[in-house]
Amino acid sequence: MTAELLLKTVAQHYSTNRPFVVYSRPINNLVKCWLQQDDTLHITDSFEESGFAFSPFKLERGAVIFPKDKCIHHVVTTDDFMVEASDESVNLFSDKKREHLELIAKGKEAINTGNLTKVVLSRRQSQHIDHSNPLAMFKRLFNTYNNAMVYCWYHPKVGLWLGATPELLFKIEGRELTTISLAGTKEYNDDIPVNWTSKEKTEQKIVTDYITSGLDPYVERLKISDVETVRAGQLLHLKTRIIAQIKRTTSLKDLVKTLHPTPAVCGFPKHDAMNFILTHEGYDREYYTGFLGELNLKVKKTRNPNRRNIENNAYALVSVNSNFYVNLRCMQITKNEIIVYVGGGITKDSEVEKEWEETVAKSKTILKVL
Repeated sequence: MTAELLLKTVAQHYSTNRPFVVYSRPINNLVKCWLQQDDTLHITDSFEESGFAFSPFKLERGAVIFPKDKCIHHVVTTDDFMVEASDESVNLFSDKKREHLELIAKGKEAINTGNLTKVVLSRRQSQHIDHSNPLAMFKRLFNTYNNAMVYCWYHPKVGLWLGATPELLFKIEGRELTTISLAGTKEYNDDIPVNWTSKEKTEQKIVTDYITSGLDPYVERLKISDVETVRAGQLLHLKTRIIAQIKRTTSLKDLVKTLHPTPAVCGFPKHDAMNFILTHEGYDREYYTGFLGELNLKVKKTRNPNRRNIENNAYALVSVNSNFYVNLRCMQITKNEIIVYVGGGITKDSEVEKEWEETVAKSKTILKVL
């Protein structure tokens, strides 16, 4: 199947109001799609099924799953999946500045007077549209952000979402867990060296410490990489990679409940940050800052043919893999409007105006495809 035929197949499926997801993982030459064959809304809270999961910010609502055995699957390489990337974007957020600055000020006050160390505050903005072509938007996202999890997801009973997220929640290959601590944001400026402030370094360390301490009961042989600067589109972030072996008594649900939501999208302490968000943010995040990805898929791995023990090479190893990405840099599309979501982490060192500017910079990532 060619890329053009894949998109035509998905478009025809979409026209019948049946669920689908088309996506490509970071630094990957494959585009995959799942086409659910009816409009049943499947929900999981156990994460024991096999399929594609799409979870809201509030985990207690349950994640939507496209069960593997209820879907038709297609995979294409990306060699002919090219379209011109856009350097233009539209700022939709000027009318929201005052109320967002007030929200940030409330967050700083709560940090200075209470138990909060960090809280992630977000906003959304809608714009009227006469029509949309979500698959064309997906194609442009794919060509603009090759180091992101790029997706277009639809269920008639939930809605239509697109995004290009740089943040891995975690991935599991057999018993090996990999996750990242991603925080701090600056605009990319050619080859000018980046100078990270103490606020940004502290923000990233909060995320790293939270992840490692939360994982401790469920993993062993945990390794933490050095902090590095990574690029996501026109943004730079601080990143630490964390790898560990999962204990045999650990369930996938244990890991989901431990790691979601991380301080990178909620805050710290988690309970206090969540309460502040639900009380003051003023809207329902729905699936923004939730997570999405492949759930419990069996993958065959052949043994290394160079190994001396020929008998061990006669069969393949089968591992059960999952990979989840935090739903950032995303938009929701309804019949006549586009809703864009952006946010940023607030600490005691935050400067209110700079926090606003950070959300504007983040908005450009997704607005380029409009």
